[in-house]
Amino acid sequence: MQEIWALLLEFLSSDNLNTQVVAAGCVILGACSALVGCFVVLRGQSLAGDVVSHAVLPGVCLAFLISGQKSIWLLSISACFTGWLALWLSDFITRQTRIKADTATAFTLSWFFGIGLVLLSLIQKSGNAAQTGLDHFLFGKAAAMLREDIYFICMVSFITLTLVVFFYPALKLYIFDGNFSKVSGLPIKWLEWLISTLTVMAVVVGVQCVGVVLMAALLVTPAIATRFWVKSLSAMLVLAAFIGSFSGFVGAFVSYTDSGIPTGPCIVLVATAIALFSFFVAPQKGRLFMFLKQRHYHLKITEENILKLFFMHHEHSQNFDQALSLQSIKNKRQFNNATFYIAWLSLLLKRYLQSHQNGFRLSPAGMQKAKRLVKLHRLWEVYLIRHAQMLPTQVHYFAETIEHIISPELEKVLEKELDYPKTDPHNKNIPY
Repeated sequence: MQEIWALLLEFLSSDNLNTQVVAAGCVILGACSALVGCFVVLRGQSLAGDVVSHAVLPGVCLAFLISGQKSIWLLSISACFTGWLALWLSDFITRQTRIKADTATAFTLSWFFGIGLVLLSLIQKSGNAAQTGLDHFLFGKAAAMLREDIYFICMVSFITLTLVVFFYPALKLYIFDGNFSKVSGLPIKWLEWLISTLTVMAVVVGVQCVGVVLMAALLVTPAIATRFWVKSLSAMLVLAAFIGSFSGFVGAFVSYTDSGIPTGPCIVLVATAIALFSFFVAPQKGRLFMFLKQRHYHLKITEENILKLFFMHHEHSQNFDQALSLQSIKNKRQFNNATFYIAWLSLLLKRYLQSHQNGFRLSPAGMQKAKRLVKLHRLWEVYLIRHAQMLPTQVHYFAETIEHIISPELEKVLEKELDYPKTDPHNKNIPY
């Protein structure tokens, strides 16, 4: 750990200008790409970034063939043009033919990428000495970034941020409620053009660092990770930008510690690791949280079923002081062994059950809870008979499911709606 801190301090205080340029470029690029990626993901067009990134290569090659030089401005303008052309062609094929969007995307992507590879081969055979470094657009090479590249990245990122902030209300409405935005008179086509333009700009500015192959991942991965943590669009944009910039910084740092590790793939791997971490451990939406929530719900149902079985047994025997053994309750219903014993222990800890002689019986609190469960079950059976025209033989299964989720507010509505019935469809008393 001390070695890592020492390397980090060395990285931050490095006198090597190239190290600072690469680090700054990766951080700004990660934030800019993630910001645009949020709109791409929410719009349901994550493959648009893949199309643009693969369409960038022929644009770069064409600009070099025409100009004979590697000016970042000329290459980027040409790349923007071919990226826009690829998006338009994919959309045109989808609208004008019976070909679906995913097929049109795959066709456009592969076609433009094929053209780019052919042009790149022609450039490599031309003997032009200025061609050195063009192949970095394929897989990226952040270490080759110059101060001029940083100026370009900063300019594009500033324009992107300005457009997002200025048009944020319209973009938010369009993303989440397209039909209402049409009725409201918003320029839908213009907003679509704006999002596409932002996507093209983000891809073009980042492809030199990450490369054609991985740029789509850098665009959407921070946005995917953010979706597990926040609900609002504003929070999503801020957190995604942070994840993107953090991934860029860590990727640059890892590449700095070992010159044999490329920066672009490191950035994508860090972002992917954060996305996987979010997938498993994020609250509310993470798989671990969902698993624990599901297990808690199953345990709650088992506890309530045990209490209900106690009450129904005592109701049948007319002896509410009788103690029952653990096995006798377990035999009345099919339970999962582990869940049953955990639920039993939980009921004892909550003092819904109390030990008595050779068995257990309901405590006063347990009696009240069990009585309410039985009441909800039988009220719902009455409701299904009266309002859903179901047969008495059909209602038990549905009542078994719904009794565990009826809130006190719905309970009052049921009682009033049914006029406080005395018995259920099976002529059993409803305990109040």
